[in-house]
Amino acid sequence: MDTQYFQRVTKLSPTRFWINNPTREQADLAIAAGAVGCTNNPSYSQKIIDHPREGLYASQLLDDAIQETNSTSEAVVLFQRKLVIPIAEKFLPLYRQSDGEQGYVSIQGDPINEEDPDVILLEARNNLQIGKNICCKVPTTEAGLRAMEVLIGEGVAVNATEIFGVSQMISVCELYKRVTWRTGLKPMLYMSHIAGIYDDYLKNYVDEKKVKIEPDILWQAGLAIARKTYNVMKERDYSAVFVAGGARGLQHFTEMVGGEVCVTINWEGMADKLLEANYPVVYRIFNPVPQKVIDELMEKLPDFKRGYLDDGLSEEEYEGFGPVQLFRSSFIKSWKQVLNLAEERRKALEEGAIHLDAGKNRMSQ
Repeated sequence: MDTQYFQRVTKLSPTRFWINNPTREQADLAIAAGAVGCTNNPSYSQKIIDHPREGLYASQLLDDAIQETNSTSEAVVLFQRKLVIPIAEKFLPLYRQSDGEQGYVSIQGDPINEEDPDVILLEARNNLQIGKNICCKVPTTEAGLRAMEVLIGEGVAVNATEIFGVSQMISVCELYKRVTWRTGLKPMLYMSHIAGIYDDYLKNYVDEKKVKIEPDILWQAGLAIARKTYNVMKERDYSAVFVAGGARGLQHFTEMVGGEVCVTINWEGMADKLLEANYPVVYRIFNPVPQKVIDELMEKLPDFKRGYLDDGLSEEEYEGFGPVQLFRSSFIKSWKQVLNLAEERRKALEEGAIHLDAGKNRMSQ
């Protein structure tokens, strides 16, 4: 009899566990616990280089990337790719065993230049060289949609991320329908709704504007939109896999159980806590949100309303939507930290302060 939490979730529901931004050790632990996929975002490089046990390994890979490129920006992009390679290799057997249904590792690159679809496409195509189980993670903005149209048309698996509003999901899924009808190719499409960051954004708004709203009602906001997004996706029979991302509390996993959903969470503070708590597996995603809760959220929080309505946002508005900007700002901050570190190490290399064996491949360390 399965006793471990994620094993029971897999056995008793269609919900699946993905791991987010893992170290090599965490990837192993997650796979052993039942993880069937992995997401990596632009904060990944900074997380690994700052990790107490992975820092030296990451620093060596960064030095290699600096030596192999002509600019700091190129080095940071390559550095992220080097970090993802061993993670993708760990999930590759699962990808092969499932005939490409599971075992994907998604990677999202440079957040500073994500307004340019050509940059998104260049990085995506380079990332695909990592392995067969790479999924290109692309922001659901006007530029990102243009890039997705090309990638899907080429048969590339895509994880459409930075989705906060129902309208963003509809845009992605309608795009996929048009492209696959035209080309006949049907690559995997993951649709990542970021409920936890949405909750952070709305909490900041409530605090700043001193909005009078019960914490119990505010607590339901991000998940209410996630539930509606999932329901609309299923009602319209869209060919996408719902990914619940941006978890900030255990509820962002447990409240999605029961749906055909992949929930992506960090290991420390999330997956380990769920394993420790070992909750009963209870279908919660279909629990209705009371209409009076929706009405109050719609009335008091304008950006909840924009996210909740099917037509609450136009494609031109996705990029500037508050929750998207909040999410992206955290990525840019982390990316710039690694850029600054890479620039310092490049200067030290040029000055002879760091001596490296350029021909040595450290990626197996």
